[in-house]
Amino acid sequence: MRLLNLKPDRTWSIALAALPFAALLAAYMMGSAMRLAENPNDKLLPSLTAMGEAVKHYALEPDPRSGLYLMWNDTLSSMSLLLTALAISTFIALVFGILIGLLPIMGATFGPVVGVASMVPPLALLPILFIIMGLGDAAKIALIVIGTALKLIRDVALRVEDLPREQLIKAQTLGASTWQIGLRVVLPQMLPRLIDSVRLELGPAWLFLIAAEAIASDSGLGYRIFLVRRYLAMDVIIPYVIWITLLAFLMDLALRLLQRKAFPWFAGARAA
Repeated sequence: MRLLNLKPDRTWSIALAALPFAALLAAYMMGSAMRLAENPNDKLLPSLTAMGEAVKHYALEPDPRSGLYLMWNDTLSSMSLLLTALAISTFIALVFGILIGLLPIMGATFGPVVGVASMVPPLALLPILFIIMGLGDAAKIALIVIGTALKLIRDVALRVEDLPREQLIKAQTLGASTWQIGLRVVLPQMLPRLIDSVRLELGPAWLFLIAAEAIASDSGLGYRIFLVRRYLAMDVIIPYVIWITLLAFLMDLALRLLQRKAFPWFAGARAA
């Protein structure tokens, strides 16, 4: 049997997926044990016990000065900014992506400027946003929106252009107006595809958020990481990085479940 035809069952799929994570964990534990054996005060690769104590301190014990559970407060702060920005980006991308992809006059007018603007490195705009909008949450949300919305618009527009032309011709033959074609032909097909695009933008969105929080913030996951780095507190930084990765994975999983439940026809068409 050729390898390309060898498909593992569910049990083997779970085992194979867990294997790289187990190998990484084992490699880390070995490296940490070796470094700590040479220098018990080494901070580069803290032990799992030290990281567990740090998580307990930040997540389960209130801060003596503020009374807040810092890890949960940081999570709430970051997630509120990220979800707000992604909601704005998704709405903007859905509206302008369909308009640019469906209407030739909109594509000719706004397509080039969106294409050029999407090439600007968003982090280069961060100082400008802080100068114009201040150091508050508005500038951080704006950075994420700029960094994700433009690429989402281009992706949605391209997907609209890839729709079979026969669908649009048939709808016009049946008397549908441009408005009706957009709402009843294009929009239903773009929503599940937009979810895929948003999933791909989760990583950049987290990057923009952490960068903005590191520069100007008094709470948030990125703020905490860059705050404790001056003390070389890897026992805090590593768990925070793992926690951010887990949050991003859960967001991706939630979007996949939403796509599967809300648009079962799309999953069937993709499988076919």
